[in-house]
Amino acid sequence: MSTKLDIFNKTQLKTNIPDIRPGDVVRIHQRVKEKDKERIQVFEGLVIAKKHGKALNGTFTVRKISLGVGIERVFPFHCPTIEKIEIVKRSKVRRAKLYYMRERRGKKARMKTKELLGVEWEAEKTPSQKSSEENSGSVKTEEKESKEKIEKSSSTSKEARDNEKSSESPKEKEGERKTKEEKDDKKEK
Repeated sequence: MSTKLDIFNKTQLKTNIPDIRPGDVVRIHQRVKEKDKERIQVFEGLVIAKKHGKALNGTFTVRKISLGVGIERVFPFHCPTIEKIEIVKRSKVRRAKLYYMRERRGKKARMKTKELLGVEWEAEKTPSQKSSEENSGSVKTEEKESKEKIEKSSSTSKEARDNEKSSESPKEKEGERKTKEEKDDKKEK
């Protein structure tokens, strides 16, 4: 038997929440209302904790350093003001809570990271939001074009690196073989 509270909670749950883990660098787009104006505020930082899973009361803590001061914010997974969550990087960590990062600065705060491209989550749009989005269609196409340019430049740089590796002259390869043979001869003696 479900109560009115359970029914209300089910309507507030968001679907397809991204897999956020401690060690991820995330970018959260949140709607902020100031007097009669509404805007999107972006908060980018390291996820240092995740609590209560993805249940209705589930939260994650994000930390960033702004002007030399550490700022931590706790975001509920199912917060209605969160528009979009992007996962920028994923780091290899061996802890569930990264509270030790509070004391780390500079190079000591670095972690082994793996860059992720295109992992993001957007909230479902209401009909009023969809109509306002159609009016600002040119902005969306500019964003898509800039993303495509970035992807093309990264692929061309990879090709250039591959060409540099394959452009070694045969003489250089011969020199490497000779040094290896000399080392083998010295070992035999």
